[in-house]
Amino acid sequence: MSVFIDQSTRVVVQGITGRDGSFHTHQMVAYGTQVVAGVTPGKGGQTFEAGNGARIPVFNTVEAAVRETGANASAIYVPPPFAASAIMEAADAGVALIVGITEGVPVQDMMTASALVQDKGVRLLGPNCPGLISPGKSKVGIIPGEITIPGPVGVVSRSGTLTYEAVNQLTQAGIGQTTCVGIGGDPIIGTDFIDCLEAFAADGETEAVVIIGEIGGTDEQDAARWVKDNLNVPVVGFIAGQTAPPGRTMGHAGAIISGSEGTADEKIRTFKESGIAVAERPVDIRDLVKEGLGL
Repeated sequence: MSVFIDQSTRVVVQGITGRDGSFHTHQMVAYGTQVVAGVTPGKGGQTFEAGNGARIPVFNTVEAAVRETGANASAIYVPPPFAASAIMEAADAGVALIVGITEGVPVQDMMTASALVQDKGVRLLGPNCPGLISPGKSKVGIIPGEITIPGPVGVVSRSGTLTYEAVNQLTQAGIGQTTCVGIGGDPIIGTDFIDCLEAFAADGETEAVVIIGEIGGTDEQDAARWVKDNLNVPVVGFIAGQTAPPGRTMGHAGAIISGSEGTADEKIRTFKESGIAVAERPVDIRDLVKEGLGL
């Protein structure tokens, strides 16, 4: 199975005619994702040529795109100053899943957008995330399809590039994935670790989970405690930023140590106390997953 997306997911791309939106729309269509609409204000009525013979209608608003095409997921590639507004527009239009790829969205803007999304009962992934992919079924975002294969491991990560590294290591070892989810590392995000872990726990085909965290905040500790109390499959963890000095942002905007609980050591300690096998290096994730699955 898979979580959050599958073959039936119908995607509207906000910012489809921009550089990033157009490039990744081609990639999603090539992978087999049902991209059914695009949105660029002022370009409604045009058609976007997405390759593979796909001709995607462009609308001025998400509301019109959803009404005309039945889109139930949105991928957002609009510039940072407008990304929060794009998220809120998608939520108002009734899209069930919003994937915010855009990096650099102002925190104050996200405070407003996050409140609206929660009020609407919509799932937001990101912003500043690589999106998600259910191998062989659908991908929404920028995770390269060629590094994934279908299989029994769920992956959830705050880091984009480490997601790719871990997934590629698994694939090279012949270990496939149910769904790979990048939740993003900004201070304010939508879907968090526990949301993803709950989804994997409910998926009968997910037989192991990889969780990749970073310094800063306490989300990893909260997730570890949830794993200890609720998850009955092997879990492998890795924490990035182990050599980061206090007070310095490393990578994502949220990856900053501002107290003892935000350190890599504290997160690793909580992982181990919760029964999560901790990888010292990204390459060790593969071997620990193999061990957990009895391969």
